[in-house]
Amino acid sequence: MSSEQRAFRIQAAIRPFSRHLARVPPPLILALLYACAILIGAALLMLPVSQNIPLSWSDAIFTATSAVTVTGLVVFDVGSGLTLFGQTVLLFLIQLGGLGLMTFAVLILAALGLNVGLTGQMYLRDDLNQSSIYQLMMLVRTIFKVVLICELAGAALLAVPFTRAHGFWQGLWEALFHSVSAFNNAGFSTNSNGLISFATDPVVNVVIPLLFITGGIGYVVLHDVARSRRWHRWSLNTKIMLLGTAALILWSVTMFAVLEWHNPRTLGLYDSFAERIAVSWFQGVTPRTAGFNSVDVAAIHDSTAMMFISLMLIGGGPTSTAGGIKVTTFVVMILATTAFFRRQTELHAFGRSIGFDQILKVTALIAISAILVFVAIFLLAATHDGHFLDICFEVASAFGTVGLSRNYTDDLNGFGRAVIIAVMFLGRVGPLTLGFFLATRATPRVRYPKGVIYLG
Repeated sequence: MSSEQRAFRIQAAIRPFSRHLARVPPPLILALLYACAILIGAALLMLPVSQNIPLSWSDAIFTATSAVTVTGLVVFDVGSGLTLFGQTVLLFLIQLGGLGLMTFAVLILAALGLNVGLTGQMYLRDDLNQSSIYQLMMLVRTIFKVVLICELAGAALLAVPFTRAHGFWQGLWEALFHSVSAFNNAGFSTNSNGLISFATDPVVNVVIPLLFITGGIGYVVLHDVARSRRWHRWSLNTKIMLLGTAALILWSVTMFAVLEWHNPRTLGLYDSFAERIAVSWFQGVTPRTAGFNSVDVAAIHDSTAMMFISLMLIGGGPTSTAGGIKVTTFVVMILATTAFFRRQTELHAFGRSIGFDQILKVTALIAISAILVFVAIFLLAATHDGHFLDICFEVASAFGTVGLSRNYTDDLNGFGRAVIIAVMFLGRVGPLTLGFFLATRATPRVRYPKGVIYLG
């Protein structure tokens, strides 16, 4: 049999499978891909070559889910519990989870036919500026280049403090691990106490936040800013994302400093004003996306924990490595609420109108997210003993794929781990899945007369 005949037979065998696959909704494909990555990752972590300590399947599946969903919650110390091979597997899962979501988001836009120049469609349409699959694939390749440059540059800079603390080769590995983890907003650390020992290091305080802010702000925003330096040429999505991110950073850093300034277990550990500001900066920007800690999160005040919960639920930007309901969703919710009290019939910002379909999408996202978080908190509270705030914090961290914890992850039983796994999975895959179905339009065949409902 010639090679051409063999290739023809292979194509003939694959063609029916391809036709069936084409009928599967992209969100279901996304969920299946994530689930397969989690199972394969868990199987690799169960190999003896990956372990320094005995791991159960529950440990492996929880850790693999946390890595693929770029969350960062752990049930054991990955630095001492995993070998170099195991840590490499974990790093690959983090990279796959963070990068995979961005590239799939671009492909979803292409599958939905979101072309440039059509007003009132989904956000990001005018940011991508692509009208064909080929151009979108070129953009995906550009994403790979940006990720590679950012992670390698971050690793090179982080090598300075890490090699000084851990030696040359171990320091290089930890610099690479933390760079990839930071850019993908994973929050995994090979240090048992996180980054507490580097809390006042200037390089760590600059490079790590720069990496996770860049990864969490959204590639389409970076693409828009790189394409033009002028404010008036940026899209509405980019303007809202940049201003919303700046406002949230200013709020979180300032409030963390105010609330924790005299806490003897957090900022009170440092004597100088500059050190307290540096720690406030790092710990103030990390709750929305990354999940790194430079202080003991279990030692923060309850008021600070509540602020962290709100930031974790908001999350980062669309088509980014961050989770949560997204900054743009939060800003549109605020704008819609303000418009209601002002009795405005149209919603607009920066000289652009926001379509009614976008407002419906925001409402659906917030409603579903609130229900998911509430149900998870209820299930954990009903089956676990512990401080209620710690449970709320754990669920918010899992949904926002942040990874911060008040040392409650180790207290989860088998059912609790299953709940957190489900929340991490839905928090990562759910928003894009919901966005796909909301973007599918159906023209109503029947119109009904308006009714009156008394609200509030």
